[in-house]
Amino acid sequence: MPQTVTPGTGESRQIRLRWWTELPLILLVYGCYSAGRLLARGDVSTAVDHGLAILRVEQFLRINAEHPLNRLFTREAWLGVPADFWYASLHYLVTPLILVWIFRFRSAHYRAARTWLMTSTFIGLIGFTLLPTCPPRLLSPEHGFVDTMAQYSSYGWWGGQASAPRGLGSMTNQYAAMPSLHVGWSLWCGVMLWRYGGTRLTKVLGVAYPLLTTIVVMGTANHYLLDAVAGAVVMAAGLLLAPPVARAGTALRARLSPAATAVTGRSGGAGSPIVGGGCQTSTGERIPRQREDRLGPGAEPDTSPRDAGEGAPDWDLPRSGEVESLGKTR
Repeated sequence: MPQTVTPGTGESRQIRLRWWTELPLILLVYGCYSAGRLLARGDVSTAVDHGLAILRVEQFLRINAEHPLNRLFTREAWLGVPADFWYASLHYLVTPLILVWIFRFRSAHYRAARTWLMTSTFIGLIGFTLLPTCPPRLLSPEHGFVDTMAQYSSYGWWGGQASAPRGLGSMTNQYAAMPSLHVGWSLWCGVMLWRYGGTRLTKVLGVAYPLLTTIVVMGTANHYLLDAVAGAVVMAAGLLLAPPVARAGTALRARLSPAATAVTGRSGGAGSPIVGGGCQTSTGERIPRQREDRLGPGAEPDTSPRDAGEGAPDWDLPRSGEVESLGKTR
């Protein structure tokens, strides 16, 4: 679990993770993701131009993974229908489940993992805004793509407008193809499973999940291959930016709670003033010599028990004159 150092003590203090503070933060990120997709509608003709530009780049590079996969999913329903379910639901289910799993069982790594995911998601939203892109399924039929979500819509809850439920297609932005956060989030899930799963099965799943997701997004004609590559690049950028983002979050949290920081710094983490350890001092005295300085030259310190320190026995000891008179009497 993450630790912080309390000023003036050199001792570490654990920061406990609270689900009721983490959940609103995750919901905020998801809300920004959804809102960003809605706000990034842009001009349809511009989005189509961007999509065709990506196709031309892929033709120049002689890469064409989308067409054969899309024809396969269109021809074979036993592949196309599960792929549509995969595209429409798994990134909303698997990503939160892995985040909760890390929170519960790998809490020492949770903050870094969450910060990486959030930072990458916001970078992706910038891409949606600056580069609205038409997915292959929305291009004119002459480009050879078939919308499998529309073809197999009777098998699921979606209609002919991406993965949105029937009748809610107008509430989503269908021109947010670049980058593919389906691929980006699946890559994040794969890294988490590989690093923290601890078993051979989780390592296999960590490789298989992002690989199959990449195949699905192209086979369903929802993304180009370069969209998938951009999703991986976004995750890499988020990983690099996550440490400074985490430091900025820590500084902001400290700024928002100045009272607690001031108390900790003033008391040195102990909550009480520091007095000489093992020395007999009164309240307000830091060192024993303060008492002599206050009494002045030639004055003898009072040996009454009030200077014996807190917790000393409350006994009335006889003074030196009383001792001599007692000796003469005997």
